[in-house]
Amino acid sequence: MTATTDGRGKPDGILDRIQNFSDPKQEWRRLFSELYGTFLLVIVAAGGGMMSQAFPGVISRQAAVVAPGLMVLGVILFMGKVSGAHLNPAVSIAFALRGDFPWRRVPGYILVQLIGATLASLVLAAIIGVSSSYGSNYPATDYSAGAAFWMEALLTLGLVSVILGTASGAQNVGLFGAFGVGAYIALAGLWGSPISGTSMNPARTFGPDLVSGNFTDYWVYAAGPIVGAVVAVGAAFVLRGRGGGKSGSGAAQGALFTEVR
Repeated sequence: MTATTDGRGKPDGILDRIQNFSDPKQEWRRLFSELYGTFLLVIVAAGGGMMSQAFPGVISRQAAVVAPGLMVLGVILFMGKVSGAHLNPAVSIAFALRGDFPWRRVPGYILVQLIGATLASLVLAAIIGVSSSYGSNYPATDYSAGAAFWMEALLTLGLVSVILGTASGAQNVGLFGAFGVGAYIALAGLWGSPISGTSMNPARTFGPDLVSGNFTDYWVYAAGPIVGAVVAVGAAFVLRGRGGGKSGSGAAQGALFTEVR
């Protein structure tokens, strides 16, 4: 995109370049958006378990699993147009597989999502004063890691299906898709959390595990969501064909510099 001028034939200054969201050099805005959004998600998602440990009986399981859904709803509404509000490596991979998001941007998104989750876990541990392992996810007692893996894959299949569906073609509902995604996360947590904790997000579990130094069965929370996301992309192809079209690319990439695939 060519630079604009100040009316005298001279290029605008640095302020214009900063405000020019169509400039691909503004990728740092997207990356900060993903870091900040994932930070907020993990503050709530991991914070529920850690606060329950610090204040027994105060926060119910229902409240702890519904809160992340409400946070995701809010994050999508306030910054979805900046980065697409993936907040989740499995979602970034799914959008790329779907052809709605450039693969070259995936590593940067995943890196800042992991950083955001880690920063949130550090802040929670410092404020609440309990191990961040209480805010992580582990297979339930008497259930195998394999059972938790399949639960995470199943739950993520539904999550990514909702995300891809509300961001694709005629089904695109813009920012109102936030309500569908937030509601699904809350619903999945209400029935699926007893077995696996309902992570559906490798970054959400990575942060607390890294800070606590306890990566017990972390593979479940890395592999399960990715497998579920890949299957969801296949289901989206069966339902709608290739890609999510212009609306799908816009939803996946935000409005800063959308590359229609």
